[in-house]
Amino acid sequence: MIIYLHGFRSGPQSWKSRSLKARMDSLGLGEAFWCEQLPVAAPEAIALVEAQIARCSTPPTLVGSSLGGYYATWLAERHGLQAVLVNPGVLAPLTLSDYLGTQTHMYTGEPFEFTTAHIDALRALDVPAITRPERYWLMVETGDEVLDYRAAVAHYPGARHTVLEGGDHSFTRWGDYLDPILQFAGLLPR
Repeated sequence: MIIYLHGFRSGPQSWKSRSLKARMDSLGLGEAFWCEQLPVAAPEAIALVEAQIARCSTPPTLVGSSLGGYYATWLAERHGLQAVLVNPGVLAPLTLSDYLGTQTHMYTGEPFEFTTAHIDALRALDVPAITRPERYWLMVETGDEVLDYRAAVAHYPGARHTVLEGGDHSFTRWGDYLDPILQFAGLLPR
């Protein structure tokens, strides 16, 4: 099972989520994919994902993009899971402070308020250091215009790293890594 966690203002309609789901569908693995709209409040988002984790008959692999990577790290540590982290927001409470106020969901157009209480809730999920680097695969592009890829590289020492020159926050070479992600998750042979 893959549990996909989208980023801030994003959703299940994102290119990365849809392309991974389409690839899994083409392989007959569509039932092993889960991605839902995460609530803005971190405790509610975590509760939604933990309910899905509890329904899994075998340990799922988390795939988190941006803020979803921040959540995936906390969940991987708490539940002993594998995680693929795509341009993760390792400093989410700091970087998202620039977005206080009214925001809009990228795909639904729905507005929402992002407050200091949201930042405080994110701060409570901080993972100062990962405990088992072999559970993690970090994927970053150096051209990320939103987050400094070097912070992510420093945050996941000893983990598998894919650092690609250029690109942007969307992780432009995502399509090249769908099958390797499924292999990492144990859904395809290596």
